Order: sequence, then structure tokens, then C-alpha cells
Amino acid sequence: MSGEHTAADGPRPEPIRFFGTTWLHHDGGYALRRAGVGLGALLAAAAGAFVLRFGYEGLTIAKVGSVVNVLVVAGFAICTALAFRRTWDGFVRRREPAADEGAERSMQNLLLIGFVGTLLAYAVRCLIEAPGEQLHRREYEEACARHDRRKRKGRRKHP
Repeated sequence: MSGEHTAADGPRPEPIRFFGTTWLHHDGGYALRRAGVGLGALLAAAAGAFVLRFGYEGLTIAKVGSVVNVLVVAGFAICTALAFRRTWDGFVRRREPAADEGAERSMQNLLLIGFVGTLLAYAVRCLIEAPGEQLHRREYEEACARHDRRKRKGRRKHP
């Protein structure tokens, strides 16, 4: 980044959920927020896994059979992995606009089932940075560079 920009001078950083704009300079309790979000996501994932365990035990008590038990466990595992990957990818790049709204809606259902994966992605990403910080920083730096180029170009036209 070539220089600091203020709201009147250039682009503004986009806030990140739970972090606001503290990700820009790592101020305003940024480290504490990262630790809190990471720990909160990890605790929520553990609580979610605990609830899923009760559901699995209910299937065992109902004696639905081993095939159903395997299908349920595999379904949750696949949905958790898909949710983790989709959430993780969302931290580093913007999603393309969905061509088919129905496909996006069905993906939301899979992500809902795999909520533990989403929570784990947040917890792991907090070990590295604020979730989405890399994407926001890159976009902000690109916007600042564009702004600086326009500003320099404008100065050359008007001596």
C-alpha cells in the first residue's frame, strides 16, 4: 500500500464480521477478538458435535440398523467437509454469482447440515488471521492503488 487513506481521501476498508476494520492495522483489540472468535467457534463446534452425538445415539437406541447409521455418519461427514471447504474458500476469494438459484439453495441446506465444518473453518482461520482478512486486505490495497493512480493522473492533467 502506497499510503494511508482516509474516508475523505480515498477508499475505506470493508468491515469484517466480529472485527470491524480493526484488521487493517491490527488495533482495537484485534488479537483478543481473534482469540475470542476462534475459541467461540471451537466451543460452538464442540457443542454441535455433542448434539449430533445425541442424534446418533437416538438412532442406535431406535435400532434402525447399521446401514442407516453409516449413511447418517457419512452424510454428516461429507456435509461437514463441504461446509469447511466452502467457508475456507470464502475467506480468500469472492464467490461467483450463482448461475442457478436452486443450486445455491440446495448448497445452503448442505452447509446447514455441515455447520460443524463452518465453525471449524472459522476456528482454524483465526489461528492465521481474521477470517476474510487476506481477501479484504488485497481488495483494499487494490482500491488504494487505483485511487492513487487516478489521483496522480488527475494532477498531471491540471498543473
